Amino acid sequence: MTFGIIKKRVWILFFLALILSTVNSCSHSKVEIVTVKGSDTEVNLVQELAERFMENDPDISLTITGGGSGYGIASLINQKTDIANSSRPLNAKEKQLIEKQGIQVYPIIFAQDAIAVVVHPNTKITELSLEEVGKIFRGEIKNWKELGGADVLVSLYGRQSNSGTFVYFRERILKGEYDSSVKQMNGTAQLIEAVKQDSGGIGYVGIGYLINKKDEVSNTITAVKLREGEKEAVSPLNKEAIIEGRYPIIRPLFQFLNGKPQGKALEFLRYELSEEGQKIVAQNGYFEINQQQREQNNRLGLGF
Repeated sequence: MTFGIIKKRVWILFFLALILSTVNSCSHSKVEIVTVKGSDTEVNLVQELAERFMENDPDISLTITGGGSGYGIASLINQKTDIANSSRPLNAKEKQLIEKQGIQVYPIIFAQDAIAVVVHPNTKITELSLEEVGKIFRGEIKNWKELGGADVLVSLYGRQSNSGTFVYFRERILKGEYDSSVKQMNGTAQLIEAVKQDSGGIGYVGIGYLINKKDEVSNTITAVKLREGEKEAVSPLNKEAIIEGRYPIIRPLFQFLNGKPQGKALEFLRYELSEEGQKIVAQNGYFEINQQQREQNNRLGLGF
């Protein structure tokens, strides 16, 4: 074999490799990156939904991070994320910023969440009224014996002020301001661990963080029954009661988008709201959206 033939074959192989590299590069360039930021309550659930969705669609890369509802909404307004997870509606200040910037925000409700009040078992507390919970977090009740529990000082744990759960719990339960002694935790998982280790501890968490895939709760923490007014006390672990609306603290979980969603982001939203997506919601300790919420989503005209 002559040197010229060898040289010719080397060049052919080089060009073939170059073509394959170009084709491979083009195929990778088709992957659409969708960023999701915000609610700590939602982050694990949305991560699970994203992983399931990406298993069947290699042309999308979903990146999910927490940071709190306020952070997610701010990121959306500043065009730093495609989707903002939020466990609360937009507040007045956020609406003003959105209007000022001429942004059209699309709100999606993709799940429901029950909020549980949790205490350390040593408190000997298994049931509370919403009024009592409000007094506790406003600092008006200092010792568990005031409520028939153990002679242990109350130790308060909550979320940071940029958390949607922080805001919702304040408006729904406290109807006032948190006591200055409340220890603000960076995330729900940290809050649960803090209450587990504090014999006088009390906190509030989304039920999806509290139970495992077998609907079990650790025996190192107590999810108390809650009663509103003269109604019966209901456990946050009673799924039937939550679905029927008998549990007093349940809220919608939102995703906000800057402008009309399209492409892979829209496909992911449709997946979340599909029968399969809603089953994943339920399997992770959250609750499927109801008919009224589904109709609200449908009015957006996005083909849900």
